[in-house]
Formats: sequence, structure tokens, C-alpha cells
Amino acid sequence: MLASPYLDSFIQYIAANNNPVGLTILGLSAAIEYIFPPFPGDTITLFGAFLITAKGWSFALVFGVVLLGSAAGAMADFYFGRWLAKKESHWTGKRAHARTIIDGLVARFERHGEMYVALNRFLPAVRAFFFVAAGMAGLRPGRVLFWSLVSATGWNLLIIAAGAALGANWQRIQWFAAQYSRVVGIAICVVAAGFAVRWWIRRRRAARPR
Repeated sequence: MLASPYLDSFIQYIAANNNPVGLTILGLSAAIEYIFPPFPGDTITLFGAFLITAKGWSFALVFGVVLLGSAAGAMADFYFGRWLAKKESHWTGKRAHARTIIDGLVARFERHGEMYVALNRFLPAVRAFFFVAAGMAGLRPGRVLFWSLVSATGWNLLIIAAGAALGANWQRIQWFAAQYSRVVGIAICVVAAGFAVRWWIRRRRAARPR
């Protein structure tokens, strides 16, 4: 994530530009978050909600550019996944070992991919990988785009509603967002640990002599 002084300066710059420049930055931030997950895209989106409620920015314009940015970033990940799928058969060495894990993830997406895509926006840090996996699983791009827009619409409306409920207190909005990210992050780690233990147990069982 960007260092705090830089992030604060970046946010102040956006706030000073209630015009196409500021709106473009909001949209690009939403897209970059999918391509470079450490980028604090959710923070910028939250700030967009703050700008609507506290600074009088246009709801339709802020919502629209953030939605388009999210969709653009998600589909960039999706097509990167398609590219990886074409290259996977040529992987050798250590990368060949990774194919077993990746193939398992892809198999899950072949069965439940649209559900994962629909939930992606509510899961910080890992949402980009969902679209890469969807691309590798060969999901239809039209369906992926549709469910990514549904997910982003729900998430952005929730953020804007939260911003309206919390009013003009930007620090309070940031605090609630940090708590949400922390809780979801812990939940993701717990689930990932569960899958890792399950995979280890299965591997041990498969390695036992019969």
C-alpha cells in the first residue's frame, strides 16, 4: 500500500479537482487495484463516497467512473488468465509443480466460477486472483463482465451508503473500512489455512505405501 504521506497528498489532489481530471483518477484507481492489488483502490473509492456526501460531487459520475474502472481492471486480469492458460502446458521445473495447485483452483472455477466472481468485490486482497482463475478456467467473458459489474455495483452502493451514514468524518470512514478489511483478511487466512491443511493431509495419505 502507498505510504500514508503520499496517499494523503494523492487524496488531497483528487479533492481539489471536481472535474474530469479528478473523476479520471478515481476510475483509474479502481482499475489499478485489480492489476496491482497493493494499490489502495478501496481507499480511493471510499474517498469518492466522501466526496459525494461531504463535497457535493455528482453521485452518478463518481459511481459511473468507479464502476467502469473496476470492470476494466477485472477484465484485464481475466484476459491475463487466458494468456496464462495458453502458456501453462509449457511450464517446467518448479512451475510444473505449481500446475497441480493451479489446476485444482481452475477446476473449482469451472464449477462455481460465476459465484466467486459475483463475490469478488467484497473480498479485498484476493479479488484480482479470482479473475485470473476465471480466465484460466475458460469462463465466458460476457458472463464474467456481467457478474463483475453486479459485484462492483453492490459494493460501490454499499460504500456510498456507508459514507452517507458516517457523514463528513473522513477519519471515521477510514477506520470502519480498516476494520472491515481486517476481519475479511483474517477470515480469508483461516479459510486458506484450512485448504492448506486439507491438501497436506491428502498428500500424506497418497504418499503412504499400500
